[in-house]
Amino acid sequence: MGKLQSLAKDTAIYGLSSIIGRFLNYLLVPLYTAKMSVESGNYGVVTNIYAWTAILLVLLTFGFETTFFRFASKDKGNVKKVFSMSMQVIGALCGIFLLLVFLFLPSIAESLGYGMNPEFIGMMAVVVALDALQSIPFGLLRLQNKALKFASLKLLNIFTNIALNLIAFLLLPWIYSKNPGMVDGIYNPHNQAFYVFFINLVCTSFITLFFIPELKMFRFTFDGALLKSMLKYSWPLLLLGIAGILNLNADKILYTYLVPGQEGIKDLSIYGASVKVAAIMAMLMQAFRYAYEPFVFGNSKDKDSKALYAKAMKYFIVIALIAFLVVMFYMDILRHIINPGYWEGLKVVPIIMAAEIFMGIYFNLSFWYKLNDETYWGAIFSFIGCALLFAVNILFVPKYGYMACAWASFTGYFTAMVLSYFVGQKRNAINYDIKAIFKYIALFGILYGTSLVLPIENSILKMVCNTVLLAIFVAYFIKKDLPLKSIPVINRFFR
Repeated sequence: MGKLQSLAKDTAIYGLSSIIGRFLNYLLVPLYTAKMSVESGNYGVVTNIYAWTAILLVLLTFGFETTFFRFASKDKGNVKKVFSMSMQVIGALCGIFLLLVFLFLPSIAESLGYGMNPEFIGMMAVVVALDALQSIPFGLLRLQNKALKFASLKLLNIFTNIALNLIAFLLLPWIYSKNPGMVDGIYNPHNQAFYVFFINLVCTSFITLFFIPELKMFRFTFDGALLKSMLKYSWPLLLLGIAGILNLNADKILYTYLVPGQEGIKDLSIYGASVKVAAIMAMLMQAFRYAYEPFVFGNSKDKDSKALYAKAMKYFIVIALIAFLVVMFYMDILRHIINPGYWEGLKVVPIIMAAEIFMGIYFNLSFWYKLNDETYWGAIFSFIGCALLFAVNILFVPKYGYMACAWASFTGYFTAMVLSYFVGQKRNAINYDIKAIFKYIALFGILYGTSLVLPIENSILKMVCNTVLLAIFVAYFIKKDLPLKSIPVINRFFR
């Protein structure tokens, strides 16, 4: 239980920074949706370009964040060499990428539909390159269990981002309305998307400065055998990452091609804003991933490691179901995160959250092939899921719009999760508590279904009833599986 407590503590630290950060970013969503009307399509532009940068980030990191963990964990006396080799690989990829982007910037911008604004592409190219380079120092912080510094840098980035956004979207427009000449050279009220990308560039560049202590570990070195082993391990992770990020972002890229013109950008604005409401599930996935990856690699040689992984899976699923219920039970409050003009898209939220739960379970299951150095299995599962996602989008988006995007994500992740479970149980079986997990899922289904059919129109009364339903689920969890006696502070009441 001590190791699970350690996992819970690290998840709490990573989760706190992630949750606070996402919550603060929530403050930007109403700001953006208020300042960027659905008709302008500016938020659709932001959604589309961020989808492209997410895919590029996976390509440029080349699976080396997990590869760094694997090789540094196997030989902790060789961390400096592994760190240096990782930085050299990512640095070379980023250098080539930036050279090509700026050589062919006008053509690239034109092909993506932003020929009139090539600066959008140029700025985000630099951002994604810096993010890729930062992934290894951030990974080093996690390896060294420096969760506080990791969280502090993430939060600093977010606070700086929010401060600059408030200046760009509130202060500058106010000054412009009073005296346009004062800000005429730096403010354009018709190009809000520019400020989103420029601020991202400033913040990412600023955070890079704080990695100087970690970068002092870097040495120009070359170990052919080590590089070959790392690349052999990382390339299936790259394929896995590409498939995974396509599952998350392909719909936002395909949409403007499947529904061309201003209508597509408008729909994408609504869909992109609505997906933000489901971000609490993404927060949970991210927090758990940050803590779970070093936890798994660090305990892989323990004789009771499989029992630990099984327990972690059960706790993860329970917490994910609670998060789902919280979002859906209090949607009447959470929907105010976005401007009412975007509310028509909120029907995608439960579908997206279910897809993210499948993604989280799939991540938990993935360690059987990562620990066995059989990462190609992950690529196979993810590409099958990704193929289904593309098929559903291409076949159904022209007719059903962004609802098809949500169901495509659901289908893709569900398929990858199921395949990973059954193949993993044959190749490296873990005795998951399937019976207990299905009991939780059944109770979740009953409570969520009850909420949907309650004939209550009053929002406040309905949320009161939903709170009772949520309390039933939490009480069942506490009674069955939550070891209150082992939790600091709370355990004092059991002495």
